[in-house]
Amino acid sequence: MAAANLYIKNVYLPAYNKEFKQKPMEEGSAFISWAGANIKDTLCKHYERTVSPDNCVSFEGKTLQIPPDKYRCHYVRVKVKVHRYLDGSLAIFHGPGKLADYDENGHLITKKKDRAA
Repeated sequence: MAAANLYIKNVYLPAYNKEFKQKPMEEGSAFISWAGANIKDTLCKHYERTVSPDNCVSFEGKTLQIPPDKYRCHYVRVKVKVHRYLDGSLAIFHGPGKLADYDENGHLITKKKDRAA
């Protein structure tokens, strides 16, 4: 085994690297940090739904109304993801953006906006 490892280290790897090694096109690391990613949204159950004509999503007998936002006037016929968290609460996502949060009964959770004093 020692002779095989010595062969790999001294003969095989240098020949392999000589044939296949290439310089990177850009300097730096190809890895990106996970900073800012919400692990709670990764470690939950995801379900795909299509928004109905009344801008609602049906999920397990509950009707989840999507509130208006500044980006779109409606989400009719758009495919969205419903996330069910470990505590039973729900959220609707369109791509990476969260559209709304709901409690375990399907009631919209509204966040109070901070006001400048």
